[in-house]
Amino acid sequence: MSDRQTAPRRRRAREFEAFVAGAAPRLLHAATLLTAEPPTANPHAQRLLTAALARTYAEWDRLRGEDPYDRTRQELAARFTRFARAARRHARPRGGLLDRLTPQERLILVLRLCEGVAEEQTAALVGLPEDRVRAICARAVAALRDAAGAAHACGARAVS
Repeated sequence: MSDRQTAPRRRRAREFEAFVAGAAPRLLHAATLLTAEPPTANPHAQRLLTAALARTYAEWDRLRGEDPYDRTRQELAARFTRFARAARRHARPRGGLLDRLTPQERLILVLRLCEGVAEEQTAALVGLPEDRVRAICARAVAALRDAAGAAHACGARAVS
């Protein structure tokens, strides 16, 4: 391979590595929340992120002005949706607060509250009307508040 061909590839690899170095921790956090895994043991989240990053790398030269973080987050959301459908057949609740939410509620909650994605963008990502996204997000937040309150009350009784 000539130097002419390898120079753009090296530049592309350096750009992508810099992107991953900056974005991967936040994206892994989002993936971990989506899969409701503990932060210390998150193999499904790591696989989701690796696949999303691989897709972003494959499309790197075609992004032209598109934010690679947004593109990777979109791919992560799409892969999580497919993963969640397949995982429903083998679901074993782990007892965490996020396990109480449906995959769709978890996805919307993570996109809206953790990632700060606007309602209209979230609606476009998940293929729902904005008012439905707003309702699902409100329901998920209420469910988490109720669950956290119940857990706190149970803990207070156990201490008494």
